[in-house]
Amino acid sequence: MSEERPLSHSHSPAAIRARLQEPVKSNYTGDAVLGSIDGAVTTFAVISGVAGAGLPAAAALILGVANLIADGFSMAVSNYQAVQTDQQELDQIRKEEERHVAREPEGEREEIRQIYAAKGFEGELLEQVVEVLTADEEVWVDTMLREEYGLTLDNRSPTKAAAVTFGAFCLVGAVPLVPYLWGGVEGENLFFWSAVLTGIAFAVVGFFRGRVFEGNPWKTMAGTLGLGAGASAIAYGLGAWVESMVNVPL
Repeated sequence: MSEERPLSHSHSPAAIRARLQEPVKSNYTGDAVLGSIDGAVTTFAVISGVAGAGLPAAAALILGVANLIADGFSMAVSNYQAVQTDQQELDQIRKEEERHVAREPEGEREEIRQIYAAKGFEGELLEQVVEVLTADEEVWVDTMLREEYGLTLDNRSPTKAAAVTFGAFCLVGAVPLVPYLWGGVEGENLFFWSAVLTGIAFAVVGFFRGRVFEGNPWKTMAGTLGLGAGASAIAYGLGAWVESMVNVPL
């Protein structure tokens, strides 16, 4: 029987009080995992396509580096805009709810009442819940954002999210290029060693992802490896196909 994973924090009254008083920290682990996987996949896919086409190692290095920087920047910008859009949507809905509370307070109280009645509260206890939650406008609006719209009140920084994505993309995405930068490896073995290092990178990222999100690390590792292998096989096959088409005599 496997040993149970220890709990992440204590549940003593003092520990709970101290933890709840701390400001909620934004989590950028997802951005790091996304950047890492995408960086390794896209860079090795480029190298696989070059190898499949039978192009020289210099082409793999040039295209790989260009792809690493350009795609990493593109992905960081996309993530920046996505996080910024989420924050703008949250701000817009918050302002709308604040207008509703100001103009139709009784209607908004009724929404709170029905939301918590659906959770099993009733009678005097339900009315007490409504009174407490609507006594503070900020608490009132936050409750509506969570319960009515299902929004997460996470103030993630678009800049930090983009920086984490770009850093992880470039760091892990550079792994497939290491053999092409390492002069001690023979030319004909470059693609082989790139594949080995990329597989290790996929395994580490997949295992880390499983550990952080309390899944099965071996399962996520296998899934990440499969994703990378599939993308690389497609790129290699397309490279070989294009090369054969170009060399067909007219």
